[in-house]
Amino acid sequence: MREQQIQNDIRVAVSQDHCRIFRANVGKVMMKNGRWFDTGFPPGYPDLHGYKISNGKMFYIEVKTPTGRPRPDQIQFHNQLMCDGIIHGIARSPEDALKIIDEELVGYGFK
Repeated sequence: MREQQIQNDIRVAVSQDHCRIFRANVGKVMMKNGRWFDTGFPPGYPDLHGYKISNGKMFYIEVKTPTGRPRPDQIQFHNQLMCDGIIHGIARSPEDALKIIDEELVGYGFK
């Protein structure tokens, strides 16, 4: 399964689990006028972010295929989230994402 399909499945599952979830479009694109548009997110920013309605806690989800590996900039972002004790992890399925969020795991799936 492609990462995009996994991400879509995660978004549906998490939104049905009393959470708000958002997709982060990261990177730069050239506009028709030839100027670059930068989304503003830092390098390594996870694919999905959101919050739990029950307690307002934020979470970040990096979506990967079963064989996908995090890039160095994603590992750096993970290290900062670890220092701050923020809920986050790598999800390879909707079940992984729900586990990260529901159990409030910090760094799930990173080595």
